[in-house]
Amino acid sequence: MAGQDYQFLVQGVEQQLLEFLRTFEAIQNDMRIERLGEFQAQLREVVPDGFSELTGKLQQVEPAEDLRQFHDLFVAGTRHCGNACAAFLGADANGYSLTAMDMRRSLCRGLQVLYSIRSHTPTLSEYWLLSDALVKREAREALAEEADAPVGVIHRRRTAPLADYSLYVPEGYSPSRRWPLIVSLHGAYGRGDHYIWSWLRPAKSRGYILLAPKSLDVTWSILEPERDAQSVAAMLDEVCDEYAVGRSRVYLSGLSDGGTYTYLLGLSRPELFAGIAPIAGDFHGMMDAMLRRKQGIDLPIHIVHGAQDHIFSVETIRSGHGLLTRLGYNATYEELPDWGHSYCSFVNERLVMPWLEGLGKS
Repeated sequence: MAGQDYQFLVQGVEQQLLEFLRTFEAIQNDMRIERLGEFQAQLREVVPDGFSELTGKLQQVEPAEDLRQFHDLFVAGTRHCGNACAAFLGADANGYSLTAMDMRRSLCRGLQVLYSIRSHTPTLSEYWLLSDALVKREAREALAEEADAPVGVIHRRRTAPLADYSLYVPEGYSPSRRWPLIVSLHGAYGRGDHYIWSWLRPAKSRGYILLAPKSLDVTWSILEPERDAQSVAAMLDEVCDEYAVGRSRVYLSGLSDGGTYTYLLGLSRPELFAGIAPIAGDFHGMMDAMLRRKQGIDLPIHIVHGAQDHIFSVETIRSGHGLLTRLGYNATYEELPDWGHSYCSFVNERLVMPWLEGLGKS
C-alpha cells in the first residue's frame, strides 16, 4: 500500500477509535443494566461492525519498514478495543458483571497500547486531554531535559508491605518544581492499572502525578483499615522518594469501595492528605470511633454521590454528610440527580479535579 493510502487508512481508524472511546466512556459513566439494550444500540451506531472491517484492512497491510513497529501496535490497540466493544455488544443483563470485567480488561489493554503511540496518531491523541488543554498539547508532551525518572504511564509489581500500583507522571515532569499528586482508589474487584485511566485526562491536562494502588485483596481492607493503609503509605513514600512531590498537595479519592476506604484512610491518616473526595462510597461503621474522636476534623472532604445509586443508598450519604457537618467537619456534598453507581471519569474531571484545584489555590 502506498504511503498516502496507508496514512488515509490509519486516519480513518483513528477517527473511529476516537468516536468509539468517547461514546463507550459516556455509556459506562451512565451505565444501568435496565438500559443495556439502549446503550448497545447507541454503540452500534458508532461502530456498526465492531471494528472488524477496519481491523481486517489493517491486518492485510504491509507497511513500510520504518512504520512496522507502529503498525503492529496500532493493530493490537485496535483489536483490544474491538474485543471490548464485542464483549459489550454481546452482553446480556444476567451475566453483565462478568462481562464487564473482561470488557474492562480488554479496553485498558487497548488504552495502554494506544497511549504509547499517541505521537503517531494526532487525531486520536485528542482523547487524552481536556478540551481546554488541547491548545497546549505540544507543551504537555514535551519532555523536560532535567527529568531524572521515568514518565508517562508506569505499572509496578510489588510485594508486601506494598501492593502493585500504577503511576502516571506528566511527560513534562521536572524535579525543579514540586508536583501535586492524587491517590486514586479503585472499586471492589478493580485494579489500579485499570482505574488510573479514569483520571489520566484531567491529570495530564492539569499537571498532576497519579498514584493508583491495587488493594491487597479483591477489595480494600474496610474491616481492618490498617492493612491497606500501611501499603498505600509505603508506596506513597516510595513515589515521593523518586519524584519531586509537593507533600502539602497530596490528595485522595476513590470510587465505590474505594470511596468508602477513602473515608477510612483519610480520617485515619489525615496528615498524609490535603483533601479527600469519596465518590459513590458508603459511610461505614468503622468510621464511628474516628468521628467520636473528631479525627481528621480539619481535613477538607468533598463527597459526590448519585441519587440513583442502587448499591449505597443516597439517603445514607445525605445523613452521613449531615452528621459530619454537625460534628464540625469541613465536608461539602454534591449530589447528582441522574447518576447511579458506575464508571466515574466525568466525575473526576468535572467535579473532583476543580475542587482539588480550588484547594491548591487556597
